[in-house]
Amino acid sequence: MTVIPTLTTDRLLLRGHRLDDFDDFLALWKHKDLVRFIGGEMPTREQVWARLLRYAGLWHHLGFGFFAVEERQSGKLIGEVGFLDLHRDMTPSTEGTLEAGWGITPPMQGKGYATEAMSAAIAWADGQFAGRRMTCIVEIENRSSLRVAEKIGFRRIGEIIFKDKSHVMFER
Repeated sequence: MTVIPTLTTDRLLLRGHRLDDFDDFLALWKHKDLVRFIGGEMPTREQVWARLLRYAGLWHHLGFGFFAVEERQSGKLIGEVGFLDLHRDMTPSTEGTLEAGWGITPPMQGKGYATEAMSAAIAWADGQFAGRRMTCIVEIENRSSLRVAEKIGFRRIGEIIFKDKSHVMFER
């Protein structure tokens, strides 16, 4: 089993999710401004629980996954960042890549946390998976995440339709 690393930045702690994070994790995913660009629908309690468990499976089977993001000063869970491979039904495919993703709770957005956390996660992944292609998809109307993708070194390679919405596809 893969040991999930703990990464530290000036303001953040990136760590594995814990079962006792569930209530805070549920609150994170109940922000309509967060889910607006990540699936578009408010997840149920059961779906949030399944997401939390999926992260453990990613780490166990693939050696990478998502980190819980804590603000170091307050110790509060403020989001998540990391990598996945979901075998999405889309063309071009992200299958086999480190597909990057991030979500910061809306009250904490605009402070550079997504950029800071993803920069740390990418540095870790570059050391573990040197040369492996990284991708991400961002809904075309999500201007904030489009900026984050470019700040952390992704370049646009095209546009795709995924789940009936236009997305920009990036690679790094």
